[in-house]
Amino acid sequence: MHCIGAAHITGFPVLLKPSAGGGGIGMKVVRDARELLGAVEQAQREATAAFGDGTLYVERLIEQPRHVEFQILADHHGNIVHLFERECSLQRRHQKIVEETPSVAVTPALRARMGEAAVRAAREAGYRNAGTIEFLVEGHGDEARFYFLEMNTRLQVEHPITEQVAGVDLVRAQIAIASGEPLPWTQVDLSQRGHAIELRVYAEDPAQQDLPQAGPLLLYREPVMPGIRIDSGVVEGGEISVHYDPMIAKLIATGATREAARRRALEALRSYPILGIRTNVAFLMAILEHPRFISGDVDTHFIDREGASLRVGLTAAPTPEVLAIAGAADLEEASSLRGIAGSGITAGPVDPWDTLRGARV
Repeated sequence: MHCIGAAHITGFPVLLKPSAGGGGIGMKVVRDARELLGAVEQAQREATAAFGDGTLYVERLIEQPRHVEFQILADHHGNIVHLFERECSLQRRHQKIVEETPSVAVTPALRARMGEAAVRAAREAGYRNAGTIEFLVEGHGDEARFYFLEMNTRLQVEHPITEQVAGVDLVRAQIAIASGEPLPWTQVDLSQRGHAIELRVYAEDPAQQDLPQAGPLLLYREPVMPGIRIDSGVVEGGEISVHYDPMIAKLIATGATREAARRRALEALRSYPILGIRTNVAFLMAILEHPRFISGDVDTHFIDREGASLRVGLTAAPTPEVLAIAGAADLEEASSLRGIAGSGITAGPVDPWDTLRGARV
């Protein structure tokens, strides 16, 4: 097995990772040569089952890395730019749940080095499209080291925070590239303005090791306030199915500073009533209020280390804001039903477009 030889060349500890997939599926940490053969066989079985391909690759394990990725755009005329970085270190089960840009750990000098590497990688690959170059970052400051992790040849869940800070509609840019249009900017035309944080709202129970949830959305009201964008695909009265990913929505908070964005995100989560299923809203609030998050002292193991403290009190009653909105929703529904009963009109199916408030961009 080539990966066994590669692991010995790389030196332990190492990570075994499936080449055909992501999301942490089939990934194994190997700290000792005696564990290697069994880990390779298990990783190959899982990769084959999940992706139909048991091919693995080996990389050195970095014990306390940050996960930082760069958005790139490459057209068919040889033009490639990056749209700066996204900090994606807050993960559970190797899947991101909080992302932000700019990263508090990336200095201007480090940003220039990483951005140049991302553009060079896309150019060497002959890439044409929107994409993301992902890195692991080790150390701090201008001299921090970074290592190529993978490339995602698509727009990612967290792309809205780049749109908010860079002022570029990435979906439109992707379509323009596919249509053969040249990029309308050079690298010097692009800049970062303000700060954005994205929170992935999931139908899962953090108190039960993030167990996915399914069932009806008895109450679902998205917060509408300045600096808050919600990208979602659900409506009140809908059903969270067991057949799909349990993500309900993406909440994107933008502010002039990181602290302004953080406070806006907290206020939006407090005013985001979702009843009928358990969600991770309270868990996300706990992350935003944690001293280490506030200071920016995080890495990919943050949730593993702080999980117990983050989950304290997650079975508590809904916040006063949520209860107030829920009460108002009950009154609204009762009033609507009385109006229907008095008019002789029979209530029909709910049109989801009637429940959308505010722009979707």
